[in-house]
Amino acid sequence: MALWHIWIILGIILFIVEIFTPGFLLATFGIGCLIAAIPAALELHFLWQILTFSVATFLSFLVVRPLYLKLIFPKQQQIPTNVDALIGKEGVVIQPIDNLQNQGRVKVGGEDWKALSKSGEALAQNTVVKIVAIDGVKLIVEPLQKNGQ
Repeated sequence: MALWHIWIILGIILFIVEIFTPGFLLATFGIGCLIAAIPAALELHFLWQILTFSVATFLSFLVVRPLYLKLIFPKQQQIPTNVDALIGKEGVVIQPIDNLQNQGRVKVGGEDWKALSKSGEALAQNTVVKIVAIDGVKLIVEPLQKNGQ
């Protein structure tokens, strides 16, 4: 069996094993093996084959792998979880909000949260508010409707 046959067989085996592993890592080595078969078929010295394998693997890792990952696994939209899921939701002031006195509580989805007004204005009890940010364990809110609007 010629050496270039071994390079081809090794490349195919790496592609088959890649089917069972994520990330397109072994396939980059498979690409290197297939390209290293060229100098082997030309009966160049084994050092040239190793050099070709190394360069081809490195280039496929830098070029082909990112393209593959971008096409196969496009960026999925991040779904907010935990406390970040509160941003944009509505709540009701259950204790008047006064930033100067560091007071105020808002009820959101059945949960009671400490709250501050985004603009710094005082908000009366039963005011419907929208959560615009989170600072530690405090919700930053703004009134949903301002004075009759």
